[in-house]
Amino acid sequence: MKKSKFLLVFLLTLFIVNVSWAKEEIVYKPYELDKLIHDVEKPCAPVVTEDYILFTADAKYRSVGIAFDFENYKIVHPFQILTTTDADGIKTKKHMIFCYKRTHELDSIKYRLIIDGLWTTDPLNPLKEYDDDVNLYFSKVNVPHGIKICTAQTDDNYTNFIYKGESGLHVNLAGNFTNWDPWIYELKETEPGLYKLELPLPKGKYIYSYYIGLTPVLDNSNPNKVFTDDGRTANVLYVN
Repeated sequence: MKKSKFLLVFLLTLFIVNVSWAKEEIVYKPYELDKLIHDVEKPCAPVVTEDYILFTADAKYRSVGIAFDFENYKIVHPFQILTTTDADGIKTKKHMIFCYKRTHELDSIKYRLIIDGLWTTDPLNPLKEYDDDVNLYFSKVNVPHGIKICTAQTDDNYTNFIYKGESGLHVNLAGNFTNWDPWIYELKETEPGLYKLELPLPKGKYIYSYYIGLTPVLDNSNPNKVFTDDGRTANVLYVN
């Protein structure tokens, strides 16, 4: 039996002690996430989009948490309460939600819910998988399309530069942070046609282009563009 799955036995106590009650009011960003959350009228099976997976639960519960297989069920993420406000300013609990931002390249996700302190499967998700090692059912979400991979700041204060193109290229990075020298940084081809480079950039505005040989090419994963001082088009990225 795998040691990590013994954690399921102990996490009940951890959840009761460490996870706070769901908050009454929350603000969502960006707009696409806010729209996704408010378009779901009632609790339902997980909703999968290119960027997010939205989990919901009935507001009748006192508390709901979720734990994932890719974290070895070590972390319990608390759901939050979504409310609606009528014309008189009276707030009503709508349902509970947890939104997972898709940052793992996974074909499927297994998870368990903790509802009012009890570990269980998701009652709104009919897709379940039985694990013989621990004699438990796990709820499962299949991810039918890959995650959106794009140049962006990561949670650990790095910036992940992405280029998508033909396989077998030498793709270099240059910008206002390299004095436009294209020979300092080269992206690595991590899978056919996908090139990556991770840099620890401080807070600021970064204007950049990729170079294939001496030819500048735009970052096709980043729609944000500006004109450089010499009139060329380049990408721009803001690091917070």
